[in-house]
Amino acid sequence: MKFPQPIPVRELAQWLNARQVIGNDTLFASGINEIHKVEPGDIAFSDVKKYFEKTLRSAATVILLNEPAECPPGKVILVVENPFEAYDSLVRAHRPFEPLTVPVSHLSDIHPTAIIEPGVVIAANVTIGAHCYIQANTYIGEYTVIGDHVTIGPNSIIGSDAFYFKKLADGSYQKWRSGGRVVIEDHVDIGAGCTINKGVSGDTVIGAGSKLDCQIHVGHGAVIGKNCLLAAQVGIGGKTIIEDNVVLYGQVGVAQAIRIGKGAMVSAKAGVSKSLDGGKAYFGIPADEAREKYKELAALRQLPELLKKLGKP
Repeated sequence: MKFPQPIPVRELAQWLNARQVIGNDTLFASGINEIHKVEPGDIAFSDVKKYFEKTLRSAATVILLNEPAECPPGKVILVVENPFEAYDSLVRAHRPFEPLTVPVSHLSDIHPTAIIEPGVVIAANVTIGAHCYIQANTYIGEYTVIGDHVTIGPNSIIGSDAFYFKKLADGSYQKWRSGGRVVIEDHVDIGAGCTINKGVSGDTVIGAGSKLDCQIHVGHGAVIGKNCLLAAQVGIGGKTIIEDNVVLYGQVGVAQAIRIGKGAMVSAKAGVSKSLDGGKAYFGIPADEAREKYKELAALRQLPELLKKLGKP
């Protein structure tokens, strides 16, 4: 999530009631992001000491911590009472909740050639490009960006909140304000009954030319490449990256925060629990290269006969 204008670190420290500023306090914060998506100028945070080093070595420029630490060159640390609360309050301040009271927000930007069927709800700060076709009863959430020649099937939900909660000391969960977006590039087709979550503070992206069947779920911050094919009931975990020209057949489940390489093909009902190389075919639970899986299945078929030979019951 980028701020409308860069914020001076000194101003930021005052607004967050920072107990201490370590490093270069003349810097500016241009945005806020999760650790896996931070860019130079971004704010990141950590409230667990064992993760301090990872956060400090990330691309983030401004780091919110709850204890002092050695600051790398070119960065600044703001020591605050509760880094999570500070981070979340910044997102809420720059992405304030705006309840929708009309079907189509007057703050949305819809190209005159777009077709919007009855029952579609469009929230504030949505952009819809030329020659799009949004079918009946679909919901387009705040800050969603839809390119040109995009079709979205009926009853789909684009830009729902990220499924992202912080576990508290008492075992309960605290919801984060989702400050990210959904970005749908040109010539994308999305089927009926799909749900695509926006990122926590970064973007969920559907690449140009990709085609999604019905009843597909895409988790927060996931990035789907160009010209991918996703068949019905595929589920993709948050923060996962799917490179260009990947095919996922029906009911494939993909875990969070992994990568599937360019041109991979995953057969129906497979469970992808780890990153997969591109240009190969996979199936099974857990998903593995098809050739190896077939060898395993062939060996299993011989197991009863082998046990008989060994005198096993």
